[in-house]
Amino acid sequence: MGATAAAPAGAAVSNASPGFVSAPLTSVRRRVNPRVGVRGSGFISFRRVLCVGSVEGSQRKHSVGASGSESRVPRLIGKGCKLIGCGSAIPALQVSNDDLAKIVETNDEWISVRTGIRKRRVLSGNENLTSLAVEAAKKALEMAKVEPDDLDLVLMCTSTPEDLFGSAPQIQRALGCKSNPLAYDITAACSGFVLGLVSAACHIRGGGFNNVLIVGADSLSRYVDWTDRGTCILFGDAAGAVVMQACDAEDDALFAYDLHSDGDGQRHLKASITESGADHAHGMNGSVRSFPPKQSSYSCIQMNGQEVFRFAVRCVPQSIESSLQKAGLTGANIDWLLLHQANQRILDAVATRLEVPQDRIISNLANYGNTSAASIPLALDEAVRSGKVKPGHVLATAGFGAGLTWGSAIIRWG
Repeated sequence: MGATAAAPAGAAVSNASPGFVSAPLTSVRRRVNPRVGVRGSGFISFRRVLCVGSVEGSQRKHSVGASGSESRVPRLIGKGCKLIGCGSAIPALQVSNDDLAKIVETNDEWISVRTGIRKRRVLSGNENLTSLAVEAAKKALEMAKVEPDDLDLVLMCTSTPEDLFGSAPQIQRALGCKSNPLAYDITAACSGFVLGLVSAACHIRGGGFNNVLIVGADSLSRYVDWTDRGTCILFGDAAGAVVMQACDAEDDALFAYDLHSDGDGQRHLKASITESGADHAHGMNGSVRSFPPKQSSYSCIQMNGQEVFRFAVRCVPQSIESSLQKAGLTGANIDWLLLHQANQRILDAVATRLEVPQDRIISNLANYGNTSAASIPLALDEAVRSGKVKPGHVLATAGFGAGLTWGSAIIRWG
């Protein structure tokens, strides 16, 4: 989720997770080719690439400082990764602010001024999230010129799967992947797609995978209280996908990343499990009177909008600044700022903090609302297909939301 996501005031954003970065980066876009030596040894050639970030737990002794940006833990990798295709899909039903005004006490001006949202898409009829995800995936594969049988991994970033055990294998099946590639879900709400990008890169760089499909899809409309104007105005349903492919290390297009979680902020944004069914006599743990367990379901989304907003405008710029520092870049090197589409005020506040001009913000929030894990790939796909984002452009992207989780990545398209 990540409507306007939340964490307690003053929450720390240290302890950044590791991020891979080429060193040193002297320029951006296709010109971002580190001046480093290349060695050859037998059948393997590799270039020195730094993996940077703080080291936690038993390896804490290797950390140089308290923050992730202060720690440098060099490692060698032999492969890079790049984004070569994207796609998206949306439901047929469009719900405008005026439509919502018929069921809750609100109006178009009240919603648009506070959020930037004017309409959203909602699953209806025979539509389902898996078919939406498959449609987006097929478009991404077509752009990438990659056959389903050439996929090594399918990642489904979603917090609303249509099977408790995950939806990724169903996407793999629907695509007709005969080689049975690994497929699994990533549950991290509105941060899910960024985590998917980093996970895919790790599989390619460290696992020898060549083609990874990353899908971000959510149907939060199923978990919205449509009588609560504080939340029902925010969310929509959609799916987006990208294909990440292995490449030579000198062409690596994921320059750096920064990832975090803060469980203390869960109280500000959640959809917790609830129990239903007949009451049972109370008994001690292990008592037969507590058996069988009650049936469970999930509550509607509960959100403290003000706390979520404060969390986002504080933590997201810090995370992007950390990623930029690891990559040896500044806000001036960014061609586009691509954030999770939660609230236009958040997008504008982050851009101001990073000194990114308004005309370099990618935003389709007005048309789709907050589509959770789908929002970043959906906005990216529209920007690529419209010609706004071109091969070689550098994007600072960030997701943030329930968990609380948040993270950023500096990427090059194409």
